[in-house]
Amino acid sequence: MSAKKTRTSKKSDALQAQLSRLPESPGVYLMKRSSGEILYVGKARNLKKRVLTYFSGTPRFDPKTRVLIRQIRAFETILTETEQEALLLEANLIKRHRPRYNVFHKDDKRYPSLRLDPKASYPALEVVRRIRKDGALYFGPFSSAQAVRETLKVIHRTFKLRKCKTHPLKPRPRPCLNYQINQCLAPCARQVSESAYRKIVDEVVLFLKGRTPQLLAAIQKEMEEASRRLAFEEAAVLRDKMLALKKTLEKQVSVCTDFKDRDVFAISRMADLAVVTRLHIRGGFLLGTQHFEFTHTLGTDAEALGAFVRGYYEKGHFIPEEVVTAVALEEGDFIERALSADKGRRVRILTPRRGEKARLVGIAVQNAQNRLKALAEAEASDLDRLLRLQRRLGMPRLPGRIECIDNSTTFGAAPVASIVVFEKGRPKPGAYRRYRIRTVSGPDDYAFMKEVLHRRFENAAEKDFPDLLMVDGGKGQLNVAAAVARELGLEKAFSIVAIAKKDREKGETEDKIYTLHRADPVRFGREVDLLHLLERIRDAAHRFAVAFHRKRRRARALGSVLDSVPGVGEKRKRLLLTRFKGIEGLRKASLEEIAGLPTMTEKTARAVLETLKEKQDKPSERGAL
Repeated sequence: MSAKKTRTSKKSDALQAQLSRLPESPGVYLMKRSSGEILYVGKARNLKKRVLTYFSGTPRFDPKTRVLIRQIRAFETILTETEQEALLLEANLIKRHRPRYNVFHKDDKRYPSLRLDPKASYPALEVVRRIRKDGALYFGPFSSAQAVRETLKVIHRTFKLRKCKTHPLKPRPRPCLNYQINQCLAPCARQVSESAYRKIVDEVVLFLKGRTPQLLAAIQKEMEEASRRLAFEEAAVLRDKMLALKKTLEKQVSVCTDFKDRDVFAISRMADLAVVTRLHIRGGFLLGTQHFEFTHTLGTDAEALGAFVRGYYEKGHFIPEEVVTAVALEEGDFIERALSADKGRRVRILTPRRGEKARLVGIAVQNAQNRLKALAEAEASDLDRLLRLQRRLGMPRLPGRIECIDNSTTFGAAPVASIVVFEKGRPKPGAYRRYRIRTVSGPDDYAFMKEVLHRRFENAAEKDFPDLLMVDGGKGQLNVAAAVARELGLEKAFSIVAIAKKDREKGETEDKIYTLHRADPVRFGREVDLLHLLERIRDAAHRFAVAFHRKRRRARALGSVLDSVPGVGEKRKRLLLTRFKGIEGLRKASLEEIAGLPTMTEKTARAVLETLKEKQDKPSERGAL
């Protein structure tokens, strides 16, 4: 028997011995690789029964999942007294370890929601991408930023909530332009009472909760009362509001006759792709459809969808009266009790087989399948593009991960660099990096790049290397990157190319891609889509670097003078610059105006004015203002 087979046999024996000792009690299990990396965290009311299913060899899982299960070399169990404790422990362990195959509990920050704080004196809507349990009302998440903009457009046109984002609301001597064009009620200038504004906020809440028919009935009643009082102008405003809401209602589809709030969930999977689709139904009207896309999921549809539903509502999303699912959820009774406890009233989880609700499930399933098909086709197209790019650039392996570096500076001042990452042809913003140049003074693009590449790769693990590194520039930048790779012994770790802008004066019609193994640029011919992909990555790196450079330059320009004033920290600096709209406005302010601000004293105010005068008198330091 070979050494490899002997080692495998020992692992199997150890695993079998551990399986035989499993207790028949509730708890949590952690599936691991041989390296100790946690692949998956699950919970069970009977640990022995559940864990054995992963190693039984029965066709409980699809072929792809069985391949993933074969990566498991060890597992760990944690016993709990009750199934409810196992449920909570599982959620905490997933948040702590973020296992690769527990994708359903990861944050959905990319989906925007609307936040409204009812505790504020004059609440305003704001777009957020993370829901917190802070007492505010959250509506969404919306499927896209465009959907949020359309909703806000209707709200501002119909209800005229304030658009300014200041917290708390700052009083103004006169209203802003939004009031002049009839897009705001100007609470900042006290043109509307707090009680009247609060009433409008309540209407907005009804609208966002999908209670448009109820809101229309209330507005119609109010309009009729205004007509009886001969308040015809007020009645006309209410009429216009009602007509605008009716137009919005016409776009919504009535799908239920019982007018209940419910969410409908369905899941569709193929290979390593999965899609969960949610139908958003409020008051019997279908307000929208939302898709959540994942890769590498372990378990059955019942386990995966159960984990998703639980994680979705744990984030603070509105819990409806009914949750309808395409498959009966794993531990559905416990999830139902948890949701009921969070809502403070009974929540039902249903898996209908016939009737009106089964029809809704069919709609959700069809949407999930269509989305999955579109994703699979897009993934196949991306793979084809990367295969062609590998062939065109003469790379030894597929460019699954592409990194691009770009520098940004203004005549050598506040130099920065950025690295953006694309995986499988798509941006991966969470992996983007920003660098402040530390060791170079003056404008030296090659030196900037050399420093950043050393910092990027000196202590990086091999698994974090890109397949293709792209530098913005020509052959000079390419040679710098190649030299750094040689210094670090990484000349074979990844491929390197440079991208240079076309020279219109020389009649060039496209950007140029330089590689290390040829003198002239790569010609793409009819495969111009490959060049467009590289240009898109380069442009993303450029935008990221420029935005960071502007932020640094702005911070230096605004903060340089006030940073030297004794007693002025970050909070006071922000207060002064905001109140007087920058350094010039602050210089024109009087001692009394500055000293009268919250947290400011006369001594500190005098120090501010003296410092500003001193800096103004020194011509060499004016540019720093």
